[in-house]
Amino acid sequence: MGLHKIILVSLFFCLGLVASGQSARIKGVILDNKNNPVSNVNVTCQGKGAQSNANGFYVLTVPANQKITVVFSHISLKKSTVSFTLKTDEDYEFNLVMNDKDEQMGEVVITVNNKKRVQGVTVIEPALIRKIPGANAGVENILKSLPGVNSNNELSTQYAVRGGNYDENLVYVNEIEVYRPFLIRSGQQEGLSFTNTDLVQNVDFSAGGFQSKYGDKLSSVLDITYRNPTQFGAVAEASFLGASVAVDAVSRNGKWSTVNGIRYRNNSLLVDSQETQTNFTPIFADFQTNVNFKPSDKWEFSFLGNLSSNDYKYQPLTRQTNFGTIDDPMALLIYYEGQEKDKYTTVFGAVKSTYAASKNSTYKLIASAYHTQEQEYFDILAQYRLGEVDSNFGSENFGDVAFTRGIGSQLNHARNDLDALIINTELKGIHNWKKNGIEWGAKFTRESIRDRVIEWEVIDSAGFSINPPDKILPKNDQPYSPYTGPLVPYQNVRATNFVDINRFSGYVQWSRKGYIGNNEIWMNAGVRAHNWTVSGDNITSTTQITFSPRAQFSLKPNWDMDMFFRLSGGLYHQPPSYRELRDYDGVVQPDVKAQQSIHIVLSNDYSFKIWNRPFKMVSEVYYKTLSDVNTYTLDNVRIRYAANNNAVAYAQGFDFRLNGEFVPGTESWFSFGYLKTEENSDNRGYISRPTDQRLKFALLFQDYMPRIPSIKLYLNLVYNTGLPGGSPSYSDPYLYQSRLNDYRRADVGFFKVLIDDQNPSDRKWLQPFKELAVGLEIFNLFDNQNAITNTWVRDVYSKNQYAIPNYMTTRVFNVKVNMRF
Repeated sequence: MGLHKIILVSLFFCLGLVASGQSARIKGVILDNKNNPVSNVNVTCQGKGAQSNANGFYVLTVPANQKITVVFSHISLKKSTVSFTLKTDEDYEFNLVMNDKDEQMGEVVITVNNKKRVQGVTVIEPALIRKIPGANAGVENILKSLPGVNSNNELSTQYAVRGGNYDENLVYVNEIEVYRPFLIRSGQQEGLSFTNTDLVQNVDFSAGGFQSKYGDKLSSVLDITYRNPTQFGAVAEASFLGASVAVDAVSRNGKWSTVNGIRYRNNSLLVDSQETQTNFTPIFADFQTNVNFKPSDKWEFSFLGNLSSNDYKYQPLTRQTNFGTIDDPMALLIYYEGQEKDKYTTVFGAVKSTYAASKNSTYKLIASAYHTQEQEYFDILAQYRLGEVDSNFGSENFGDVAFTRGIGSQLNHARNDLDALIINTELKGIHNWKKNGIEWGAKFTRESIRDRVIEWEVIDSAGFSINPPDKILPKNDQPYSPYTGPLVPYQNVRATNFVDINRFSGYVQWSRKGYIGNNEIWMNAGVRAHNWTVSGDNITSTTQITFSPRAQFSLKPNWDMDMFFRLSGGLYHQPPSYRELRDYDGVVQPDVKAQQSIHIVLSNDYSFKIWNRPFKMVSEVYYKTLSDVNTYTLDNVRIRYAANNNAVAYAQGFDFRLNGEFVPGTESWFSFGYLKTEENSDNRGYISRPTDQRLKFALLFQDYMPRIPSIKLYLNLVYNTGLPGGSPSYSDPYLYQSRLNDYRRADVGFFKVLIDDQNPSDRKWLQPFKELAVGLEIFNLFDNQNAITNTWVRDVYSKNQYAIPNYMTTRVFNVKVNMRF
């Protein structure tokens, strides 16, 4: 059902033939006078009707190019009547506040008033996030299907945006910045993302050109708002990968409300599908709470808390990887001894108070504390055998290693500990004056880091130790002549850092809506300032400051078609975090400067209708020129910086997304992205950056059986061209510019809805449920082999190095149950 419609939409787009109907849509969120979402509000117009859901959201199709009256009615609130005059195919957002005292009447004549659309923000529905399958399902899983957002690791929630790396993305929950762990080096160590999908109400994402009110990062902003419940409710989920429960509660007087979530995750199902046979016992669990208290119409208080524990125990046993060609098949056999024990414990708490001084002025005071204790301990001996595979079909030993080309061993050791405490205090103000809006903020941050790094690696080939490539040592040509020099590890990093960073930052921005003739315009301009001081044991105190002006300009021509043009950009700085201050040897370099980017984005946003259903096509061209670049290497998800600001770089590309109701009542989209990003270190010439993902295609598709709509299908398909990478550790990137293979992955879910709002049931055992669905998920549907890095095997006799790919997960089946009470 879905394929021919996708092809038809593509043909319509290529030919420029867009069918339009004489209708429009009104959608939005309905709140009560305490700003709580109101469910079960009946929204009617000329015989057509809709009803708001548990989040207060509604959508209603209405006639266009005429004055219409929409009635909002609720069993316990007063009726509201509003008149509209909308244009053909217009998709208008109207948010209503209902009360229990007086009926409301009004008239709205609108062309467009969608604030997030004007700002270039992508809005993602929480219900969609919970449905789409993925090895790491959640907000980040959906982001990876958007253009400009790239990842080639399904076990990780990290993502890169338009040539940036994982450290260049801002993440906010309830306007509070959240952080990711410091020591994580592989996706399978991560466990749970901070964001609990069961608690989410709004998800906004910007891939660049964002406003001054957001912080000092170079790439993107993910802004998440947790739910403020209006009635008791609960959701639960269980699968082979873990379980979660979330509970909403409200006090009798409605002044107190809370939403709480507990999650447990076990990645064994995915890790066991890899080539390395292991004893793997991870325990990833967390508890989150969001408590709200509104004593009056002017004051509101909230608390956001999180307690997370990731206990990771990993004991590799054996591995066999076949590679090479049909004519020359080879295999790597590895036998392991030892184990890895990692532990990450995080405590986070934030308090926010909001004071509505008047109708036009609001103030917010936010205080938060983040404390993480992380340890990474391992001693793993890998003894390998590299050989030729018997490819004779008639042989009894077909597929086995028939001849050994090289043998060796590798011993890896680590005793890494980190303790970090980050405290924030922020004051913000929002003011509306006539047609102008002013927002400002001031923030103080103190980061206290205690870090010990002890890592070394010894490599042995055919019984002889291999010297590190970056050390000047006597020539080692064993076994032909004896070696008389010192025996040193192939890699050795030892450092102890006690670092304190004090940051003062602030912003002010102005926005205004106006007209040029009959064309609507929106303007935003602002500036950020950031001052920071790095100090600590055996560190010379250093203070630096940056200023970052930013602006946006949006135009909606007075055309029959619903189209926006937007130009945004500015000067963006990223003052170094602790991770960016630490060099390859683990030593903190306090003089590291803020990376700087001049960013320009030109966008087109076009809403239209096909088959009398809404669609939107968004295309963006962007260019970034970067200076004082802090170069880095990327190994799985571990980033190691040079910490010397010795490079310049650029990123340029094009993003395209077509989304809409390919199937009635469901949202799907197709994404395409082109990116080219290169860097020039010490004037040695431009080479590809580690995140140079040239092409990206993604499809997120929802469907259902026409005759049995309770059976649903969810498809998440991603294709990324290969990243530069897979080079040996600590190698010169100018000598290794090969790329990994393309990343291809399809995850699909089949669900049977036993009961929900659209599928009621009279069965008694289903009556306690508002929603119950059972499904089968297939991860990596086509069983593609995707490599994340290479293992480099050295042979002392031939002097050759062999790159053996480290493959990610294979095809995995998962059973999942979703419940809502």
